[in-house]
Amino acid sequence: MTAAELTALADELGLDVVGAAPAAPYEDTERHIRERRARGLFADMRFTMAQPETSCHPERLLAGARTVVSAALCYYTPAPEPKPGEGRLPRYTWEDGYAKLRERLDELGRRLGGSYRVLVDANQHVDREAAARSGVGFYGKNTLLITRKHGSWIVLGTLVTEAELEPTAPLRLDCGSCRLCIDACPTGALDEPGTLDATRCLSYWTQAPHPIPEPYREELGDRVYGCDICQDVCPWNRGVEKRRADDRPSAAAEPHVSLVDWLEASDDELRTRYDRLYVPRNDPRYLRRNALVALGNTGGSEHAAAAEAYADHEDPLLREHAQWALARLAERSA
Repeated sequence: MTAAELTALADELGLDVVGAAPAAPYEDTERHIRERRARGLFADMRFTMAQPETSCHPERLLAGARTVVSAALCYYTPAPEPKPGEGRLPRYTWEDGYAKLRERLDELGRRLGGSYRVLVDANQHVDREAAARSGVGFYGKNTLLITRKHGSWIVLGTLVTEAELEPTAPLRLDCGSCRLCIDACPTGALDEPGTLDATRCLSYWTQAPHPIPEPYREELGDRVYGCDICQDVCPWNRGVEKRRADDRPSAAAEPHVSLVDWLEASDDELRTRYDRLYVPRNDPRYLRRNALVALGNTGGSEHAAAAEAYADHEDPLLREHAQWALARLAERSA
């Protein structure tokens, strides 16, 4: 299949960007992962960094693998600002874009014929490297993959197939002298361009199985999961909002959440409603921890009762974060 034929098929299936590269080892990426892991930059995250001997070797993911097809699906839609008492979710979590991408890549695999394997949001494969090799996008200084038309507002997925496809060329693009993402990061997590220090990343701390360090709590603002700061300031992301101005989140999308609801909902309800989020050990206490921080940063006196319910909680994590939140609320009402 030629590159033009692949692009036409991807358009038919609703994939926003697609590219193909030979199934070959990612030797440089594997070395970088091992070096950064040794420096402690991944904190205790595992994901694709846990087993680079697997995630950097697409040729081992399927017997007879010839081609790695990378695809991107843009998830950008505009949304209003959160109201008082609401927490902000990053755009990629508003809906399960990964599920849509998985279905479309599976159909692509069937159309190509032969054996194939779909990997979407999977620890077994470094999808950004495959996407960079095939010209779907290029690495930004914020470590995200940036596409020409959709910026970094994309989810990525991979199809490893025994079909032989014409390779697509990498993009000869980079961020140049721009450092907006580096300067905008309130915790300096990007001080080394192109390398993320997870121990200083707000997104990491909303997903970490530890207390959130006090110096970072105020910087989280109303965020209860993830962080879009480095994407919001990226010049490559400008224009997407105009091209997709008529798009609106579906009725099922959830840009914002009620902080009180997160604090009052049962464990089972939180697990069911937010199974699309990575939560350590699938334990809702970490979502409540995040809600307490956001409430302390942005809540009013009318929300204090929700935090007070945890001020003497038997769980030391929730108790300490609740006491911090109540102190912040008291400061603002003084």
